[in-house]
Amino acid sequence: MTESLIEFRIEADPPSRLDKALSRDVPESASLSRSRLGKLIEEGVVSIDGVTVTNPRQKVAEGAAVSIRVAVASESHIGAEDIPLDVVWEDDDLIVVNKPAGMVVHPAPGTPSGTLVNALIHHCGESLSGVGGAKRPGIVHRIDKDTSGLLVAAKSDRAHHGLAAQFEAHDVQRRYMAICYGVPEQSDPRLHGVKGTSFEGSNILKIQTFLGRHRTDRQRQAVSFNGGRHAVTRARVIAPLGMPAVAAVLECWLETGRTHQIRVHLAHCGHGLIGDPVYGGRRKLSEKAVGEAGRAAALDFPRQALHAATLGFIHPVTEEELQFEAPLPDDMRGLIAALDRNAAQDLADH
Repeated sequence: MTESLIEFRIEADPPSRLDKALSRDVPESASLSRSRLGKLIEEGVVSIDGVTVTNPRQKVAEGAAVSIRVAVASESHIGAEDIPLDVVWEDDDLIVVNKPAGMVVHPAPGTPSGTLVNALIHHCGESLSGVGGAKRPGIVHRIDKDTSGLLVAAKSDRAHHGLAAQFEAHDVQRRYMAICYGVPEQSDPRLHGVKGTSFEGSNILKIQTFLGRHRTDRQRQAVSFNGGRHAVTRARVIAPLGMPAVAAVLECWLETGRTHQIRVHLAHCGHGLIGDPVYGGRRKLSEKAVGEAGRAAALDFPRQALHAATLGFIHPVTEEELQFEAPLPDDMRGLIAALDRNAAQDLADH
């Protein structure tokens, strides 16, 4: 196996733990995170003053000579597949794509191929410098198979660490467009009785709960108020749909990023997404309000009407502030037009 050797010395006033000291003093060009350094120590490829160390918690002295043997990135076991990609941005360290609905992000036992990762490995080729020791893209967030929209992936370890830190700190800007049943507005007295639901400012819906695995269906998430992971979603109505309004186009944004968060939260407050087979149900909209074609379009919509429309973050290497937008896909535009042509025209004009 081909290896590269990284050598440096511990600077003044080192932290109390070896992994922390190495993380502080390792050359930036090595792109080694503290967690990765901890694993390298345990693997026995780190030496201090010529002696191999295996305990990430041990102390290290100022001036100690450090040597780290790092395996050169190997080819990923995940196959490259020539699948078309809608690339929004790409440089040496990261790539932003507009994922179509129906594409799984990462291979899994039920979906070993045809995924975004397979496509990225083919597209990026030799420009993948290695993430976690293998030539593969670093996936720092995901969107559901049947959700369309923007996703960023790292092409290098240094980008992967920086992006992961921003997502963990909830510093990434993510906004979604959704089409839901009903119109979640402050004037609806029912919403004021839904636990975890409130309104802010100019009619902004806030949903704050815990989320965890459903007790009987492990594939689903469920709202909880006494355990799980803290989750906060905000949403505002962009356009009511129908006459009278029986559905709405929403803009949603996340304070936290949990599995199925928007889908579960909107269903919790009675405004599930049209087309969502897990949380939304298949409600029949009033034919009087949306016409026969609109009612049929909602019933037949084949996926959750959810699109990751905006993605903003600080470039983890250049520190440039980046923001990207992806327009609504044709299927969601078609659904809006079927439900309310006037609203569809207004959205198109803006």
